[in-house]
Amino acid sequence: MGNLHSHNHNHHSHNQLKGRNLVISIFLNIIITVAQVIGGLISGSLALLSDALHNFTDVISLVVSYIATVLSKKSASLHKTFGYKRAEILAAFVNAATLIIIAIILIKEAVIRFQEPHEIKTGLVIWLSLLGIIANGLSVLLLKNDSKNNMNMRSAYLHLLTDMLASIAVLIGGLLMKFYQIYWIDSLLTLIIALYLIWVGFDLLKDSFHVLMLFAPENIPVQDIVKEVQKLKEIKNVHHVHVWQLNEDETHFEAHIDFNEDITLSRFDEVLDEIEELLFHKFNINHVNIQPEYGKNGPKDIIVQD
Repeated sequence: MGNLHSHNHNHHSHNQLKGRNLVISIFLNIIITVAQVIGGLISGSLALLSDALHNFTDVISLVVSYIATVLSKKSASLHKTFGYKRAEILAAFVNAATLIIIAIILIKEAVIRFQEPHEIKTGLVIWLSLLGIIANGLSVLLLKNDSKNNMNMRSAYLHLLTDMLASIAVLIGGLLMKFYQIYWIDSLLTLIIALYLIWVGFDLLKDSFHVLMLFAPENIPVQDIVKEVQKLKEIKNVHHVHVWQLNEDETHFEAHIDFNEDITLSRFDEVLDEIEELLFHKFNINHVNIQPEYGKNGPKDIIVQD
């Protein structure tokens, strides 16, 4: 058995910065949520209340993301041999699922309100939507860089980005209601916000689900890997292959490899080094686990099996 440790290293200061940015975003969203709940109840605006509900889930999702960030830094132990490396993927899955659930609730509320439009106190709606735009805009800027290469941070970022867009929609609605008395626009904007939430939430839900289910990453062609490894002169056959992501930094490969000759253990180590380098540089796989075989009975023609 051979194993190659990850070529990637976590940067302690970067993780601290990531955590600090999340904490700032949590406090900003608590302020918005409280203000919008009070404002929504006073003004009678469903769009404002729906934005407040979304902001409240942002607080929860950001707290989940922060806990996951902290857990992901904890060391492995005898009982937790991978540590908490999957905490961030789990957080992304939970956050994506909540985005979709909230969207369905908002659609239901918007349809009910469409049938009975309410008069709305627009001044409060306009000022509170501006507060939402500023606070969420700041949070979006804080998390933008980390969202590009971390699923957990992307889930938090998407919550905040959709919230900023929702606040912009609420502002437009408030202005239309103030100057043109078009009160049904409140329900229409709620519906648009909800459909956008489903659109962005589904992709993230699918990606995080794939990792949690140990599916092979879509950008890694298993058959091509097998062909490349079998090109090495010592190797007769590659079978019983598993490729999966532990998290976004670690992609694992394990396989049984049938050798042409009964090679020495030291020669196997050399071949293993070749396989590890090949898989890392060509397919970005950074953890390799190989079971060597010679003349062993069993199905050798099945690439993937339990």
